[in-house]
Amino acid sequence: MKNKRLVSIIIALIVFAVFGAGSYLFGDEILDSKNINSNLQTENTIVVNYLDVGQGDSEFIQLPNGKCMLIDASTSNYGTAIANRITALGYTKIDYLVATHPHADHIGGMKQIVESFDIGEIYMPMVSTNTQTYENLLQAISDKGLSIKTAKAGTVVLDEGELRMEMLAPVNSAYNGLNNYSAVIKIKYGDTVFLFMGDAEMLSESEIMSTYSKEDLKADVLKVGHHGSNTASMPEFINAVSPKYAVIEVGEGNSYNHPHAEALEALDNVGAKVYRTDIKGNISVVSDKTDLKVYKEKG
Repeated sequence: MKNKRLVSIIIALIVFAVFGAGSYLFGDEILDSKNINSNLQTENTIVVNYLDVGQGDSEFIQLPNGKCMLIDASTSNYGTAIANRITALGYTKIDYLVATHPHADHIGGMKQIVESFDIGEIYMPMVSTNTQTYENLLQAISDKGLSIKTAKAGTVVLDEGELRMEMLAPVNSAYNGLNNYSAVIKIKYGDTVFLFMGDAEMLSESEIMSTYSKEDLKADVLKVGHHGSNTASMPEFINAVSPKYAVIEVGEGNSYNHPHAEALEALDNVGAKVYRTDIKGNISVVSDKTDLKVYKEKG
């Protein structure tokens, strides 16, 4: 009888959590029905917003010191949406702007960002391309009298108390394709770590593993490289990172068939919980230095 009563209490608590409170607990993860587009930041937290920007990348990071970082800005048709989201969150300045590499699905909307906000530091890898998108971005940067810092392994963007932002790649200065020039960014806040891979492929992953210790590579949340393509996320690298959560920024019904089965399998093998923007919409992860809460727009 006592056991039945205990079971009844547990069931009641679960029902209340799901239907009464509007959220439910999953380990240290809370999937909440609150408005994902509202400001989720509270005192002493970092909020990483993985934006639903089609077949492109863009991550807006609200730092606990009141500053912010934008990594990539998807294609040009998403520039307005990204700018509006940042403005709605109460920001008029981008303190740290990173163009991981000069592909249009990562820098297409960045010209508008540069024109719309005060900009602090800009980081780009030492590689160029002759596309109009890239040239438009350089012109916008020049028109505002801004300078560009080189994004490369070993660059420390910020080291302030329990908050550290550094770049793990590109390790080398010459690659056959643009993807491996991708700036790979690690953000550590307290006991929690976020890793952003841009479009870094297996060559870059191998170089990172050769340069840094396995302990340096461990991360709680991984922004999966190259939209979940089978050109990235090799099992050895995913094992080294061992993420609890993995975010794949990808467009619904995209012609590349991203994410690929190989990347999903590698993530599944380490027990990572995968979130995709084509399915969940905007995704935000909040850290208070110890625990993580994951919020999504859909489902």
